[in-house]
Amino acid sequence: MQIAVAGASGRLGTHLVKVLEERGHGVVPISRTHGLDLITAVGLEQALKGVDCIIDAATGPSPDEAEATSFFTTASRNLHEAGHAAGVQRMLVVSIVGIDRWVDGYGRAKQLHEQVALAGPVPTRILRATQFHEFVGTLLDWGTQGEVGYVSDMRTQLVSARSVAEALANLAGSPAWARQDGPALEIGGPRPENLVDVATALAAKQGRPAKVEVAPADVDPYAGADRDTLLPGPGAILAGPTFEDWLETAEL
Repeated sequence: MQIAVAGASGRLGTHLVKVLEERGHGVVPISRTHGLDLITAVGLEQALKGVDCIIDAATGPSPDEAEATSFFTTASRNLHEAGHAAGVQRMLVVSIVGIDRWVDGYGRAKQLHEQVALAGPVPTRILRATQFHEFVGTLLDWGTQGEVGYVSDMRTQLVSARSVAEALANLAGSPAWARQDGPALEIGGPRPENLVDVATALAAKQGRPAKVEVAPADVDPYAGADRDTLLPGPGAILAGPTFEDWLETAEL
């Protein structure tokens, strides 16, 4: 198959390109690094000529709701328009487990992203993933003030970006593939883990910050939410490794 990867230079996209190439697929990378901008859409239709499937793994440049919404909805519409004109047969969109429980913020932007993606002319399915192992460091960086890293007291089933890439490759090539007509598919790691605990383990390995604590409510993006909101449902795909096993070999 010929598969286009939107967000090809990102945290998930780099793994996805490698997995697809390892499986013998032709890959069309789409990112600013590769000279294609999802917002301007210049050259996008030409790049998608001969592509069978688009995997939209692009991420917004800002956690702000308005900016993220503008990015996701514009990029999705452009992918659909260019993909439909180029004869693309299917599209997969990466989203986040638990976003349907949020009423504002980045989660709301992703809800709107899903809606626009499913309404477009190219038959589309959505895979919602839990937080990546690789994302813990980003969360810790965002919440670090001085020598203390503040992290939400939430549970999630952390999953590696490589495992999500493999699941997307499986879906893209599935002979049973069809337009989504029910709940989104979900993927998560092998077991529930607490964000404070995994951030503490990461901080110990990388030597900073000196201490990790539960984020106070005034700076906690999940303040007031059920601490299990980020856990996948019972029908989710579960994929290793655990965060502990991943951390042993991670290059930080």
